[in-house]
Amino acid sequence: MKKILTILMAALIGTLLIHNAYAGGPPPKNVMKGIFTQLDPATKTVTIKVDGHDDLRILNIGPDVTIDDIVLNKKVMVSLDPNAGPNVIKDISLMFFEMTVTKVIALLIIGFIGGLLSGFIGSGGAFVLTPAMMSLGAPGAVAVASNMCHKFPKAMVGAYKRWKYGQVDIKLGLVMAVTAIIGVEIGIRIQQKILNHWGNAGSNLYVSVVFVLVLAIVGGYILRDALTMTKGATEAKTSNLALKLQKIELWPMMEFKVARVRISAWITVPVGLFTGMLAATIAVGGFIGVPGMIYVIGASAMVASATELVVAFVMGAFGSVQWGIAGLIDIRMTLLILAGSLIGVQLGALGTTYVKDYTIKLVMAAVMLIVAVSRGAKIPIYLADLDLIPRLKQQFFVALDGVSFWALMVALGVAGIIITAAMVKGMLLDRAEKQGQPIKEAIS
Repeated sequence: MKKILTILMAALIGTLLIHNAYAGGPPPKNVMKGIFTQLDPATKTVTIKVDGHDDLRILNIGPDVTIDDIVLNKKVMVSLDPNAGPNVIKDISLMFFEMTVTKVIALLIIGFIGGLLSGFIGSGGAFVLTPAMMSLGAPGAVAVASNMCHKFPKAMVGAYKRWKYGQVDIKLGLVMAVTAIIGVEIGIRIQQKILNHWGNAGSNLYVSVVFVLVLAIVGGYILRDALTMTKGATEAKTSNLALKLQKIELWPMMEFKVARVRISAWITVPVGLFTGMLAATIAVGGFIGVPGMIYVIGASAMVASATELVVAFVMGAFGSVQWGIAGLIDIRMTLLILAGSLIGVQLGALGTTYVKDYTIKLVMAAVMLIVAVSRGAKIPIYLADLDLIPRLKQQFFVALDGVSFWALMVALGVAGIIITAAMVKGMLLDRAEKQGQPIKEAIS
């Protein structure tokens, strides 16, 4: 264990040094972050104080921008149109939206349900939280950054809770975390490049497309596996791929006692790397981490979902530092979601002690596929914002926006209902078994 911790710290420090060595490149010419300080309607110009610079810069308001789009003393991201002339504004995005009572309550509820998912399936619940924050008005990059920031303290609580139940393989989690933090660094760089060159609309499109692809593929595979388990034996079997990989004798071989797996450490490298990349890109590493530990490494769904929380804690702590340096974390959203999720994660973790493996997989698959519909409905809107397709008619825009919102609400409801029902039913059956009470009588 000491060797693993030493390797983990060395990888973390090394990645930070590499980041600092290459972080000093020139800022993009056509995208900037800053605060509007003065507006001149007569000349259609606006003065902006750019982040990282003391001097002020005067920009011209382009034909696609109105005076009402200019918000003074708020942090914004500005995209320039080089084809329209020097310093002409093409698009303005508010970095941090106005916080109202309704949004505060919504974020607390979203955080609670995300916490339930995090404790129950180990994916961090971020595949619900990130789209929910975007639906409330947060830019994609800010939603990803804020989500990752809230993630590591919640993951720490969930990991400790499930470690007490004997479900966490700490050794496996730390080994995966070594390559996961490298993946986080790669994912952050990809997200920052997209944000710098295409602004918030490009970031929103990228996040949504990756969400839909990963959710549809992984969610469909897990659903098929869960349905197969419900028809046959309720005990999960190790996948054929994992069994073949476990036979590969490639030094160093590692034994994970809680997961009951002996496998080459090199097999864990791609799983950890892609987990980190996905977590930094869309704040959802569990999509790769949990299925990877189940189908590639050979851990049970119970152990994989619990161990992923250890990886999420390490990735979240490292990623939060990087996103904080970039200035993209909305601490208000972070704290509100964290407040709700810290309660939910403990209830979700408790629920895993009363359910079978296939129930965890069914919940994961159902919510993944519904959220895929929610994000997919937004893609035409983002394509239109980037002028990649013609402008959408108002009725079509409203319809797509409504589908995205209500699909997300259905996903939140499905997650809450299934987890709560499974937990209550499991507790009643457990109590009936201990008291020798008939099962039907206990449930009624």
